[in-house]
Amino acid sequence: MGHIFAEIKLSNPRNPDLTPIIAQALADTGALMLCIPEHIAIQLDLEMESKREVTVADGRSMKVPYLGPVKVGFRDRFCYVGALVLGDEVLLGAVPMEDMDLVLSPSRREITVDPSSPNIPHAKVKFHSSQTSATSLEVKQE
Repeated sequence: MGHIFAEIKLSNPRNPDLTPIIAQALADTGALMLCIPEHIAIQLDLEMESKREVTVADGRSMKVPYLGPVKVGFRDRFCYVGALVLGDEVLLGAVPMEDMDLVLSPSRREITVDPSSPNIPHAKVKFHSSQTSATSLEVKQE
C-alpha cells in the first residue's frame, strides 16, 4: 500500500499567540495517538501532563511525555487531543483521524474527509432510546 501523508496544522489552544506549525504527518492507523517530535512540542510550548508507557513497533516498551492539549487541523476540520513525544516525524493516529471523520484512500494514497459527511464531522455514538433528545450545544467551527 505504501505510506500516506497529510498536511496538518498543529497549534497550542492555551497559547493562541504562537504561530501554528504546518507538518507532513504520516497516517498511522496502527497507532491510536498523535505522536510529535520533541522540537514541535518545544515550538508549541506544550505542557507535559504526565508520562505514558508505550509499546513501539519492535515490541520495546518505554515511558514518553504526554502533552496537551494540541489542536490538530486538517482542511476545514479540527480536533483537540493529547500527544505523545516520540520519534522524528509526526504520526497521525486513529483517534484524531476518527475525531475529524477522516478516511484513508489507499489507491490514491491520501487522507480525505469522509465523503458521506463532507460538510461536518460525523461520529457514531450510543444513544439510549429512553432519552428523548440529545443536548443541543452551539459549536463554532473554524
